[in-house]
Order: sequence, then structure tokens, then C-alpha cells
Amino acid sequence: MKAEQARKLTAQALTQLASELDQGASDTLTAYLGTLAKFHRYSFGNILLIASQQPDASQVAGFGTWKKLNRFVKKGEKGIAIIAPVVIRKEQVEDGDKDSTLRFKAAYVFDISQTDGENLPEFSSVSGNPNGHADHLKAFITTQGINLEFSDNLGGAHGVSRGGSISILNTLEPAQEFSVLVHELAHELLHQSKGKDRPSKTVRETEAEAVAFVVDHAIGLETSSASSDYIKLYRGDSETLASSLERIQQTASRIIEAIVPS
Repeated sequence: MKAEQARKLTAQALTQLASELDQGASDTLTAYLGTLAKFHRYSFGNILLIASQQPDASQVAGFGTWKKLNRFVKKGEKGIAIIAPVVIRKEQVEDGDKDSTLRFKAAYVFDISQTDGENLPEFSSVSGNPNGHADHLKAFITTQGINLEFSDNLGGAHGVSRGGSISILNTLEPAQEFSVLVHELAHELLHQSKGKDRPSKTVRETEAEAVAFVVDHAIGLETSSASSDYIKLYRGDSETLASSLERIQQTASRIIEAIVPS
């Protein structure tokens, strides 16, 4: 695609994204965050315990939490053992004060695959068919001297930018894979250069996802509220977007010119 066409397309898409950010959290994001808040954050030690007993576990919670989410542990399923702290309080009547002791006990959680019931709210995702643009994108990544790898597990992430290499989860749908690739490529082009002040996490994620939003639109993918929801997760807004507009425009236009035939 010619440079002028790419710039015009980029400007139109960014105007739309800014409008979506100003509209506040979508119903999908609100439901997703509400569910996420019910899941406990496990310690590193417990994460290792979970992984050693059930390597393919993705979302784990106790029996009671699953029940609150209208999901129920299947009959015969074996719990995953973790270590849970217990505070034991001892009344000291004669002194009028209290003492407490921290002890630990075994507790049990279950992976979502061990449960049945209502579906959990999901984060918005990109849909559509990237067609041959995915191959052009991968070729462009290679020409930038960036190594591209596919992985079975990225610790919950869909993609990772490491400065000179990108890793992508190999189970993503084509549209989602394309969008994640653009997002991680934006990180490589904007945030991995040496000798420059690195922007905040909010700015980095806003810039990368805005670039992905523009390029997704350029090839005809349907983004719904995926990009605006993602940016809001990292506390980005239309002001964050505006402050990085030039960097986003230049990066998105560069990618579009490279992967969309004239």
C-alpha cells in the first residue's frame, strides 16, 4: 500500500479507537473483570505445586469459588493440593492483649477443566480472516532481523517481545495470532531500542495495542472492543493515545505499507 493511503487509513482508525476509549468500559470488560476479581492470586510456591500436579491447568479455584461462579466440580475429580496460611489467635486474658500464630495447612483447588456449569465471561478478541497478510507480516518481521518462535506455553501471555525475538502461543486462532504478532512487533519497533528512555507500562501497552488495532482494521479484521478493552486494562485512555499519536501513526503506517499490496 502507498504511504499516503496508509497514513489516511491510520488516522481514520485512530479516531475510531479514541472514540471507543472515551465511551468507558464495555459490558464485556466489566463482566470479565468482575469474574477475574473472584480468582485468588497464588504464590510462586503454589504455582509450582499446581504445575507439578496438573501441568495443563489454566484457571484454578476452590470448590466454593467455583460454586459462586455457577460451576461445579465434576464427580470423582481429584483436587490439586496447595499450601494455605491459617492465623491462629490466642487470647491472653490475664494481660488483656492478643497473640497470633501463623501456620500452614493443605488446601485443595480445581482447574476449570475439572468443572461443569455456566461459561465464564471472556475477554473480547479479534475475529475474521487475515488471508495472506499473515505470511506478509511474518516475512516483514524476519526482514527486521527479529526471530519468530511459536510456543506451547508463555505463562498466560499470548505473545512476548524480548528484543530481537518474538514468541507467540501456537494455539491462537488466525485473526488473534495476526493481531498479537502486530502487537509484539510494535513493542520490538518502539520499545526495545537501546539508549532511549523507556515509557511506562501504560504507554507501552497503549502504543502496541493501538498499532495492532490500526493494522487489524487495514486488513479487514473485526476488533469489536478488544483493543479498547485491552488498553483500559493497563489504565490507558484517549489522552494516553493522543500523547503517543505520532509514534503510533508512523509505526502502523510502516507495517501497513510493508504487508498490504498496492
